[in-house]
Amino acid sequence: MTPQPLTSPDPQAGAAVKAADRAHVFHSWSAQGLIDPLAVAGAEGAYFWDYDGNRYLDFTSGLVYTNIGYQHPKVVAAIQEQAGKLATFAPAFAVESRSEAARLIAERTPGDLDKIFFTNGGAEAIENAVRMARLHTGRPKVLSAYRSYHGGTATAINVTGDPRRWANDNGTAGVVHFWAPFLYRSPFYSETEEQECARALTHLEDTIAFEGPQTIAAIVLETIPGTAGIMTPPPGYLAGVREICDRYGIVFVLDEVMSGFGRTGKWFAAEHFDVTPDLMTFAKGVNSGYVPLGGVAISAEIAATFDKRPYPGGLTYSGHPLACAAAVATIQVMEEEKVVENAAHLGETVLGPGLRELAERHPSVGEVRGTGVFWALDLVRDRETREPLVPYNASGEAAAPMAAFAAACKKNGLWPFVNMNRTHAVPACNVTEAEAKEGLAVLDAALSVADEYVV
Repeated sequence: MTPQPLTSPDPQAGAAVKAADRAHVFHSWSAQGLIDPLAVAGAEGAYFWDYDGNRYLDFTSGLVYTNIGYQHPKVVAAIQEQAGKLATFAPAFAVESRSEAARLIAERTPGDLDKIFFTNGGAEAIENAVRMARLHTGRPKVLSAYRSYHGGTATAINVTGDPRRWANDNGTAGVVHFWAPFLYRSPFYSETEEQECARALTHLEDTIAFEGPQTIAAIVLETIPGTAGIMTPPPGYLAGVREICDRYGIVFVLDEVMSGFGRTGKWFAAEHFDVTPDLMTFAKGVNSGYVPLGGVAISAEIAATFDKRPYPGGLTYSGHPLACAAAVATIQVMEEEKVVENAAHLGETVLGPGLRELAERHPSVGEVRGTGVFWALDLVRDRETREPLVPYNASGEAAAPMAAFAAACKKNGLWPFVNMNRTHAVPACNVTEAEAKEGLAVLDAALSVADEYVV
């Protein structure tokens, strides 16, 4: 049975919230007249609830950012304390919460990524990482993968590979896309991870050769692609990209906006591959999204470029004291409560085994991928051909099977992450075993709906 919300139902209040939203709020990535946003009354831990008394286990972590769940009392208290002490201050000054957040982040980033440039979120982090790479190298081009998402601002959306780029694409942006490894839907006709790794690296080198190595400033990759499908790169791939970048003087940028801060069972996903980039972007889990914050962790070499030369970039709210106080408290909570260890444990003992068991019983599940609390189910119409359950970038009636699956999840108290033909299991990193199993049980029932579309 779904737990009851912590507040009494109030449909009239919910109707007022919905009416004001529909009258005045312009929502991202949406046709405004075709959406019906849920009015949320509250949230706590891994759950949120509406004004009608329906409570949902959030298997999306917001947009994969509430890594410590909603309303953690220690982080809320830290924000309140900071607001009472120094609610805001300009970025050119040294401020305690800003300095401490930078120190705690730098302690956890790999290698010599010890300088932190703060932004308001992940897209701005990518914007500035690309700018730094171009200024550091004096080169214009950036390479990134087709199966990727890096943000919605001008440069970030061009670096992005998924269809949201299309309407915003700018041919003069200097971005070239390539195929990163993905064995389940291999563009290289590979049969093993070893083949996929070798062929993907050859393809990348060929792309560099034909674009001109001397024109390429950076290669930008999500360490483990998130929105595009949680495709863990095969062993040796990221190390191979690192070697290619070193050979051609290209800046290696890893995007850890989604995969960072415990999501994969490590502080950063790069630890799984023993690879250190030149620049690393972060956001989301750095403070569980309680106050907007992102940033770029910068290597010593690139930081030195701007020792005597001004860096031509900045934001009014860079390192905002409230956001940084939330980051300090979040990192402390993650240490004290062993949140990263919990994410690793759940992936190994509950989510991974549980999702694979679902795949054995549901013909709509083509593949299970992931680690920690970062998992995807690739849903298919035919396991033999691997035809996706819905076409690429489907909408309307073509997307009906995934819509039916999502509706079945919500009916039984689970809010699912659905993108194209996939559902992602991405709960909070501190979700309990019982909560994870509750989510698996609802997925089990909803996958029976998806099974009805299998040929």
